[in-house]
Amino acid sequence: MSALDLARWQFAITTVYHFFFVPLTIGLGFLVAGLQTAWVRTDRPEYLRATKFFGKLFLINFAMGVVTGIVQEFQFGMNWSTYSRFVGDIFGAPLAIEGLLAFFLESTFLGVWIFGWDRVSKKVHLATIWIAAIGTLLSAYFIIAANSFMQHPVGFSVNPATGRAELNSIVALLTNSTTLAAFPHTISAAFLTAGAFMLGVSAWFLARSRETDLFRKTFKLGGVAVVAGTLALVLSGHIDGQIMTKQQPMKMAAAEAIYDTQTNAGFSLFTLGSVNGLTEKSSIRIPGIASILATNSPNGKVEGINDLQAQYVKTYGPGNYIPYIPVTYWSFRFMMGFGFLSCLLGLLALWRLRGGKTPGRGWLMSATVLGLFFPLLGNSFGWIFTELGRQPWIVFGQMQTSSAVSPNVSSLYVWISMTVMTLLYGALAVVEVGLLRRAIKVGPGPAEDDPYAANSDADRVLTMAY
Repeated sequence: MSALDLARWQFAITTVYHFFFVPLTIGLGFLVAGLQTAWVRTDRPEYLRATKFFGKLFLINFAMGVVTGIVQEFQFGMNWSTYSRFVGDIFGAPLAIEGLLAFFLESTFLGVWIFGWDRVSKKVHLATIWIAAIGTLLSAYFIIAANSFMQHPVGFSVNPATGRAELNSIVALLTNSTTLAAFPHTISAAFLTAGAFMLGVSAWFLARSRETDLFRKTFKLGGVAVVAGTLALVLSGHIDGQIMTKQQPMKMAAAEAIYDTQTNAGFSLFTLGSVNGLTEKSSIRIPGIASILATNSPNGKVEGINDLQAQYVKTYGPGNYIPYIPVTYWSFRFMMGFGFLSCLLGLLALWRLRGGKTPGRGWLMSATVLGLFFPLLGNSFGWIFTELGRQPWIVFGQMQTSSAVSPNVSSLYVWISMTVMTLLYGALAVVEVGLLRRAIKVGPGPAEDDPYAANSDADRVLTMAY
């Protein structure tokens, strides 16, 4: 394999691995903040215990996400130096803001939240987890803004003397239409992911009749987050898909394996093609649905792969501008499939709670525990589709991936670094799963008195003594 192929594999492995943690961190931060808010408002001890229990799981996941994210960024300088040289002035801006502003909010206020129990006032302590959660949103926004430039470059010009892209408008970069569509789609997936995680963990306890009063509440919260996240995901995904159709019509055509331009284009339930995906042999489609997804009209026109290839040759010169169809086609379906399966489990879980019932053992609880992995897989397939569907471009219309790799990095060097990173990430996966498994098996801590009430009593005693 060439250095280019290996560098692509390494970036794909590290990105998919890192993205296991990101949506769970974002969504779980807000769910933990919601549990703590319920405790502050009601003073019910089960909400305090749930906050600390899921807060521990949130912190384990957050720490692993930070470690894998830092390593991922090193690849831009190591394996993709030509790309970094071309877009460094632009790509670096949102990433710098993310590190200086968003990550500062996350790390600082999360530290206060961890060590601030009974050291700051009750409401100030509650504010710290909300600010930390908002910090994760900001981090996501700036990183998506950087990625969106690769999908739809705006706010720049290429300096003919240096051959480098230079930023003309930070406002245009941060308000890129691709960013504005992809951000709510990503955050919706984060709430779906966190909801499925909370739902699955709660189901594990309920099936064993452990802490039923506590986990019945988190079971319901997880189910609501799953259903609400799915509804938001469908709406934002529809908007995102229409923007994608305008900006990268080849990606939409590849997602549906549409080879010739059509009106009333059908949504493919199953398409069988050649090994390279460039020829359709048979297909089962629902008429008009692909046109609705792309244009909001059942008779809307969806450009085909073959026609777009001819257009791109005229615009950009000779070359193959078709992504690998089998991967883009199936990753698009796995993305949607795992999302809808999660929603179905969420609906069934809420149905089991009807009439004040508490779910116990059964196939649904086992499926719900297994279902906590579904959004993680759906997120991964979504990013695979997003990135591979853009190929052969690393910056759409500006730079191809084959031109972006570091010129002086050998295949042996990438083999070594990819092997080391894969082994390291495998070890981290064992650590992550082990820590989460241990924390879940231990369960919530014992019921405790309100630490702030205890402090208030102590303060009154000291005041009287003085």
